[in-house]
Amino acid sequence: MNAYEMIKNEIIIGKLPPGQRLTEEALAERFQVSRTPVREAIKQLESDGLITPFQRRGYTVREFTIQDIRQIYNVRALLESYGTSEAALYRTDEDLEKIHNKNLAYEKAINELDREDIYSIRSLQQANQAFHEEIYKATKNEYLMSLISKVVVVPLIFRSFYWYNENQLMRSLDVHNTIWKAIENQEPERAKIAMQEHIYQGRDDVLKQLSNPELEIWKENVQ
Repeated sequence: MNAYEMIKNEIIIGKLPPGQRLTEEALAERFQVSRTPVREAIKQLESDGLITPFQRRGYTVREFTIQDIRQIYNVRALLESYGTSEAALYRTDEDLEKIHNKNLAYEKAINELDREDIYSIRSLQQANQAFHEEIYKATKNEYLMSLISKVVVVPLIFRSFYWYNENQLMRSLDVHNTIWKAIENQEPERAKIAMQEHIYQGRDDVLKQLSNPELEIWKENVQ
């Protein structure tokens, strides 16, 4: 992995937790790379919305308020449900095969999940993300894909998977299957509704997790 991917991965899994201060020097030392690729990585991570400037020097890993999370997921629900309905209209047979294969990979990741291994959870989150991305590729709409990429905040999705129980994972897989079948049958309204509810359910799960006083603090769980 390059510097950008290494830093991003540690932000996603919580090794660099929300509020953590970051500097070029510290990151270069942490990942044993020169400051030039770190500088480029920081620019990309700021563009991704994963880090924010800290006073006059350095950055911090972005922290999300309850309002931030609600707004992010609400915008996602609008964009992704529309994208899924478009995919149902414009998908090709090749698109269908790719979406189906990504969903099979997601099912495999669920079956092989090791809850004691944070990188196994990361693999599950990546498999889920790949399924969603394949759907948006089927829209043939690069503007839509660009907009969606800006509101899909991966650390929030990862956090959701970190706490998911078996029933929640199987529910997620069931909705994926419904979405895929709706796209296959070219039922845009059914696909749209299924995706919208899928995103709202993810929002509600994250908000519930963050408001549960019995859960350990996130950064304590991953360090």
